[in-house]
Amino acid sequence: MKNRTAVISGASIAGLSAAWWLRRTGWSITVIERAPAFRDGGQNVDVRGAARDVLREMHLFDAVAARNTTETGTVLVDARGVVTAELPSDGSGGATAELEILRGDLARTLLDHLPDDVEFVYGDTIARVDDEVDGVTITTAGGRRLDADLLVVAEGVRSRTRALVFDESEVEERDLGVTMVFGTIPRLDRDDDRWRWHTAVRGRQIHLRPDPYGTIRAILAYSPGDDVLGTTRDETLELVRARYADAGWEAPRILDALATSPDVYVDQLQQVRMTTWHRGHAVMAGDAAWCVTPMGGGGASLALLAGRVLAAELASTDDHDAALAAYDAWMRPLVDDVQDLPRGLTAFAYPQTRAGLALRRVVDRVMTSRAFRPLTAKLTAVAETDRSLPPLTVR
Repeated sequence: MKNRTAVISGASIAGLSAAWWLRRTGWSITVIERAPAFRDGGQNVDVRGAARDVLREMHLFDAVAARNTTETGTVLVDARGVVTAELPSDGSGGATAELEILRGDLARTLLDHLPDDVEFVYGDTIARVDDEVDGVTITTAGGRRLDADLLVVAEGVRSRTRALVFDESEVEERDLGVTMVFGTIPRLDRDDDRWRWHTAVRGRQIHLRPDPYGTIRAILAYSPGDDVLGTTRDETLELVRARYADAGWEAPRILDALATSPDVYVDQLQQVRMTTWHRGHAVMAGDAAWCVTPMGGGGASLALLAGRVLAAELASTDDHDAALAAYDAWMRPLVDDVQDLPRGLTAFAYPQTRAGLALRRVVDRVMTSRAFRPLTAKLTAVAETDRSLPPLTVR
């Protein structure tokens, strides 16, 4: 069999997992990343369910565990910072998972363990995709022309390459009505090793989470959200400051720190649902294919799984279309399980009134009681399946 070549667009978790597994099964790999260099940093992600088995197969389980965020549990706090409830965080599941790691640290671990012959092209994007009978030709904005047997689109939720391959009718972009602001802020003596989570009226949440670098990862999340796409950083932070002016707890500290934080990131939560993840010699993976958002959780786990399943299905047969269809069929139940959010979840998670907040706190206490803790722990289970991973044939 001739040496097969793949171009992967996106150098985060999904793209790097695909690169690792496809290279292991004999593919030559080129990774294109729009950022000018590898992107470290980012907020907490976790590895759950079958994705833990993927890490074990990669012999990276211990390496990921060693870069743990140091977070030991998750608590809900009131406006004074007093704990009102503690979420289950036992074993491999729970609100704080055993494998809790920053996005950039997980991606860096994958990058560091890729073979040296995986080629990276930074600071470039795909401008044109020409799918032919015997392969695909990719033209980049920088003028590169790459002929390949496979294109893996592993970009973010607002992928531009997706529209070069799939029709609008095949892609649903669903706005969840939530805006989230992420940033790294200085750690204070009163901070600890728990994820502390405060909810205020008018649909506002405040989160503080420890990291392994002596700083704190702060998140402000609110609903209804603002339209912040295209606004400047200063404009966005001005909107957020007005929104959180009377939110209490650590809001003033976070707002002041975000003004000088080196890595503020703002997002409007949006799910992506596609009727198919493959067409011709192109296939989707990660957020570009099925963004589950932090409300669903499990994005990193699904991204790790995608590379493993894709490589296994392609190695199992010379029928390209059948392999991509099998990849779609294996992954879809796991994605559907996470994307099907309970009706009314946003209204419950982001109460607007004092009465709604009071009801939320009653439910929190019930769901975190000893009797209901097993059920609550199951709510954070993602990427769980009774199926074995597809057998992997190394060619």
